[in-house]
Amino acid sequence: MRNHTVTTFILLGLTDNPHLKTVVFIFLFLTYVLSVTGNLIIISLTFIDPHLKTAMYFFLQNFSFLEISFTSACIPKYLYNIATGNKTITYVNCIIQLFLTDLFGTTEFFLLASMSYDRYVAICKPLHYVTIMNNRVCRRFILWCWTAALLILIPPFSLGLNLEFCESNVIDHFLCDAFPLLKISCSETWLIEQMVIICAVLTFIMTLVCIVLSYMYIIKTILQFPSAQQRKKAFSTCSSHMIVISISYGSCIFIYVKPSSKESVAINKGVVVLMTSIAPMLNPFIYTLRNKQVIQAVNDSVKRITLFFKK
Repeated sequence: MRNHTVTTFILLGLTDNPHLKTVVFIFLFLTYVLSVTGNLIIISLTFIDPHLKTAMYFFLQNFSFLEISFTSACIPKYLYNIATGNKTITYVNCIIQLFLTDLFGTTEFFLLASMSYDRYVAICKPLHYVTIMNNRVCRRFILWCWTAALLILIPPFSLGLNLEFCESNVIDHFLCDAFPLLKISCSETWLIEQMVIICAVLTFIMTLVCIVLSYMYIIKTILQFPSAQQRKKAFSTCSSHMIVISISYGSCIFIYVKPSSKESVAINKGVVVLMTSIAPMLNPFIYTLRNKQVIQAVNDSVKRITLFFKK
């Protein structure tokens, strides 16, 4: 982004109230620690437990990595700002933060779509699951997710590199986000704003169509199962994924469907807090508490650690 006079930005954050700042700091610190710890546990389990070597857990491992990366791209910086009282962020760091949060967030949406296809194969084609979702196919899916995210981000981001910041350097957010940055630019931003919206909607629709189609076939197949026990078991294998999808897409809808210009800034901040801190913290618990194999893997790991220290 071209820049005549502005070398640093000031992030206003969530609140100026010193008491609320303390509450926000404690809350975000705890959610960040729980998020990183929970997702690292899932990544570790998928590496060490032989029962978690299927495509489903390979995707879950990558999803946990993205969650750690996404929340680490913005929350530690804001915690530092609150702790030190220094609200500034350098121009370069702001652009890096913007790119990384958008890249990790967009990749997550494509990964959720890939995970829905994995669930489709597992339920609709169970006898061919291992053959269809082999290691090479899974790696290609992951590569496709990152490539698609980059292709979506490059056009608006390359245009954004020509933005000029001449007067205001105050960003009304706790992180560097596209629309608050465009708001304070002295360049013509209409084209970039439209491209950002188009790319966001394109990502949303493309991935949502894949998910909806997968679950249409999944539900159709499950309803044909002869016993209620089979149907319940099949639904339970998809429930965690469906909850995570609801949180991710629900947050995205709230950001782009704004009730009014005055309320939109506050609502966006709240939703971004949900996306960057609460959702990454909840996802490990959602997958762990609703998955017997993961629970068993946790129990086995705890037993191994206990036996190790008893020796």
